Amino acid sequence: MIAKLVATVLYSGLLKPAPGTWGTLAALPLAWLAAQGGPLVFTALTALMVPLGYWATVEVTKGAADHDPGEVVIDELLGVWIALLPVVWGAARAGVEVERLWPGWIAAFVLFRLFDIWKPGPVGWMDRRSDAWGVMLDDAVAGVMAAVGVVLLAGLAHAL
Repeated sequence: MIAKLVATVLYSGLLKPAPGTWGTLAALPLAWLAAQGGPLVFTALTALMVPLGYWATVEVTKGAADHDPGEVVIDELLGVWIALLPVVWGAARAGVEVERLWPGWIAAFVLFRLFDIWKPGPVGWMDRRSDAWGVMLDDAVAGVMAAVGVVLLAGLAHAL
């Protein structure tokens, strides 16, 4: 089933323990691949993950009591890709390969996982929705918060 393949990010969400972390890790090489098209392609593909992830989440949770099962990790992919947007755009602006900004990749991963697990403020508000939008939006907001953190850390690193 295509929806399960998408929702679990190539079945990485079936790995235990911590399927969200596995899903986020699986999203990184996919992000690198998407980033090879440049920042506009990466941004467009990131935006495409919103309706694709919503659809896949609706499909795999249809009739289930749990609206946010652990194996659904397409939301983690969306969140970490949002967190990586400043890295992809920064690499393009600097005229370097995106992997050269590896500290940004680590910061995006760590900050995204932190905000996704901690669920501060608006992340928690979105998470409390009992539908597929809540599944997708809490990670999108965590990704935005992580992206801001990535920019702040990059600014700090370049100022030193």
